Amino acid sequence: MPTADDSSPRPPEGDWLGTKFLKFTREGPFAIVTLDRPQARNAMTPAMYFGIRYAISRVDSDPDLAGLLITGTGDVFAPGGDLGGGGRGEDNWLQFGSALSMDVTPFDTLRKSAKPVVSAVNGLCQGGGLQIAMCSDVAVVSDRATFRVPELYRGIADTYYSQMLARIVGPIRTRDLMFTGRTLTAAEAVEWGMVARLVPHDQLMDRAREVLAQCCRTAPGARRIVKSSLDNYLGLYDRIGMEASIESAEAVEGFRAFAERRSPNWVHPELRLDGRL
Repeated sequence: MPTADDSSPRPPEGDWLGTKFLKFTREGPFAIVTLDRPQARNAMTPAMYFGIRYAISRVDSDPDLAGLLITGTGDVFAPGGDLGGGGRGEDNWLQFGSALSMDVTPFDTLRKSAKPVVSAVNGLCQGGGLQIAMCSDVAVVSDRATFRVPELYRGIADTYYSQMLARIVGPIRTRDLMFTGRTLTAAEAVEWGMVARLVPHDQLMDRAREVLAQCCRTAPGARRIVKSSLDNYLGLYDRIGMEASIESAEAVEGFRAFAERRSPNWVHPELRLDGRL
């Protein structure tokens, strides 16, 4: 069996998801995937994104498992991709961006999963983390959770967000979220319809398990038809445009500015702030 050291590539084996920063545990009929990279506040590597994608497919194909629950450690669910790690140069961003432009992210896999997936959002949730929550069948969120869409501050034209959010919360609120990068509280996110249920923090996992159990009791064939109908409503996003944006000079500068804890150079000098945007 693999050790905890994932320094060399290997195919997934058993319940190993290909990275030590994801924990796969079994609790009766449920699988629980926990993002566990506290030293980087659960910032997600390409391997972590792919590991979640693999976990969904693994649960779908395992007759002993009825559903999947995704959560994080500490006060962070998931902040999105790791823009701050592994160096500050342009080459590092191009490697990271090109990895994300491959079919490694779990969002579409979540949208088409055969078995129910519930996200238990335990804290900070933004970027790719918010996409995971919104693409899950149900998101149960702690009253301590916060939500943000900072992609435009990083120079990334995230058309997945612009497509999906406009369907979920409407174009007016989508512009507000994406153009200002504002932070929403858990109560605001529920009010806006971005996530489904708000619970006290110390009840989060128990309530998330209850919701997952309820979802798993529905008829699987009928549930997949309803899920397909909802997926058609959410629609497709501009994948070509988004991948071109990830490879652009703006994205490189957005990464560099994030790593150097400063405002990007496209910000007017009189509007630049100390630290990261």
